[in-house]
Amino acid sequence: MTTSATDPDEELRVLIQKLARRIRNERGGEGITDSQLGVLWLLTSEGRSTPGQLADRERVSAPAMNRTINALESAGLVARTPSDEDARCVWVALTDEGEQVVAETRRLRTQWFHDRLDELSDDERAALEAARPVLRKLADS
Repeated sequence: MTTSATDPDEELRVLIQKLARRIRNERGGEGITDSQLGVLWLLTSEGRSTPGQLADRERVSAPAMNRTINALESAGLVARTPSDEDARCVWVALTDEGEQVVAETRRLRTQWFHDRLDELSDDERAALEAARPVLRKLADS
């Protein structure tokens, strides 16, 4: 398969990638990296976790996750607490400030996307709506 600039599949991949990147640029919190934000999203959706669980879910090494958690903890966005059951285990959870960064990021991304959708014609909106099942299938694969 060719990956030239004239390959429509490649163009579609690049367009989807550019759209995802543009949405990711909308974020709350000063200086938050994609990796750090990924951890905040995980903690928001799944609740407190151990550093090992976070490393597994983000597919990074334990030392890399520890650096990410350290930076988030220094910024006041997560807190570590020892486990009551296992002295070797530490839990990582969002702080109120971390929850605010996630909420602000969600608000900014939603606002950006709604603003772009409002710029589309009725026909463009219909075409995008028709593509929803295909996009869902690709996203879930």
